[in-house]
Amino acid sequence: MKTTVRALSLAGVAVIAAAALAAPASASARSEAAHPVFVQTDDPQGNTVVAYDRGRDGSLTQAGTYATGGLGGVLDGSVVDHLASQGSLTYDQRHGLLYAVNAGSDTVTVFAVHGDRLTRTQVVSSGGRFPASVTVHGDLVYVLNSLDGGSIQGYRRIGDRILRVPSWNRRLGLDPAATPQFTTTPGQVGFTPDGDHLVVTTKGNGHAIKVFAVGPLGPSAKPVTTTEDGTAPFAFTFDDGGRMVVTQAGPNAVATYTLGRTGTATQIQQIATGQAATCWIVKTGPWLYASNAGSGTLSGYRDTGRGTVNALGTTATDAGTVDAAASSDGSYLYVQTGKDGNVNAFRVNSSDGSLTRVGTVTVPGAVGGEGIVAL
Repeated sequence: MKTTVRALSLAGVAVIAAAALAAPASASARSEAAHPVFVQTDDPQGNTVVAYDRGRDGSLTQAGTYATGGLGGVLDGSVVDHLASQGSLTYDQRHGLLYAVNAGSDTVTVFAVHGDRLTRTQVVSSGGRFPASVTVHGDLVYVLNSLDGGSIQGYRRIGDRILRVPSWNRRLGLDPAATPQFTTTPGQVGFTPDGDHLVVTTKGNGHAIKVFAVGPLGPSAKPVTTTEDGTAPFAFTFDDGGRMVVTQAGPNAVATYTLGRTGTATQIQQIATGQAATCWIVKTGPWLYASNAGSGTLSGYRDTGRGTVNALGTTATDAGTVDAAASSDGSYLYVQTGKDGNVNAFRVNSSDGSLTRVGTVTVPGAVGGEGIVAL
C-alpha cells in the first residue's frame, strides 16, 4: 500500500508539472492602476474584496467591490477578529494573483489582479474546515484550516488557477474541542523566506510553533514542534536575516527566534508591548508594527539586524486593531480596525518609523473582517 501511495503521489506531481508547462502563467504585467489596496470583508452573508486606489498622500478611494463566491466565517468568542488569523488575504506578486479564504464555505478564491481591478478565476475547496490563512512561494500555495484540530493543504499553481494535491494535506493534531475558538485555533501559515519550510502557529492550543520541511512530494509527514507554554504564538514575519519575529498573545509581547535546519525554533528575545491582545505583525523596511486589538494601538519596533528589535512606542488606531499591510514602497501602513470595519491609513516616517495618520475609510460589510494587501 505504501508503494502504491508513493507511486500515485509521483504520478500526480508529474501531471501537475506537465500541466504547468502547457499552461504558462498569465502575464505578471498586470499593473494598469497605481498602488491599490485590497481589503477582505469576511462577511458571513457573502465574502467580498473591496479595492481602493491610493492617493498621493496615502489616503484611500474606493474603486470596486468583488465577490469571492464564498462566505465569510465567525469563530466562537470573536468580536473584532472573526478569523483570528493573519494572512487570510495574500498577494502573489510574481504571478499577479490574489488569494482569499472563505472561512464560512471552506473554500479559497483566486483572483487575477489587473491594477485595481480583480477577475475571479477559481473557487476551490480548502481541504478542511474554516480556512483562515494562505501563503505562497513560487508555484506552491498552502492554506491553513482552523477547525477540527487544524490542517494545512497544499496546491500547485497552474496559470491563473491552483490544483489541490490531496497528498499534501497534513493534520495539526490540535484539540478540536478547545474553547473559546478564537484563542485556540491556529493563527497563521507561512513559508520561510527560502521556501524550504512551512511554519504554523497554534495560539493557545498547544502554545507551539510547528515547522514542516517542504520537498518535491510536499510537506514532511510530521512537523518539528517547539512549545512555549503560556505564550499563545499568534502571527509572525521574518527579518532580513531570515529570523522569525512572532507576536505572543499570552504575555502580550513580540519575540524573535532563529529556525534551525531541522525546524527547531530558538528564542533570542522577548519584549513586552505593555498593551492588550498583541496579535498581528507587519514589517516594512527596518520597521515592524504589532497590532494590539484590546488596546486600539500599534506597537512600533526597529529591526537591529542582529535578531533583536528596539521598541519605538505606540500609535493609537480606531478600536479593534487587527490585520495590517504596508505599501510596497514602504511609505504607508494600512490597518484594519474590526470594531467598525475601518481601515486607518498612516504615513511611515522613514527617519524614525513614527506614524502619521492620513485618513480612514469604512469598508462596507467589514465589521470584524480581516485580510488586507497593499501594493
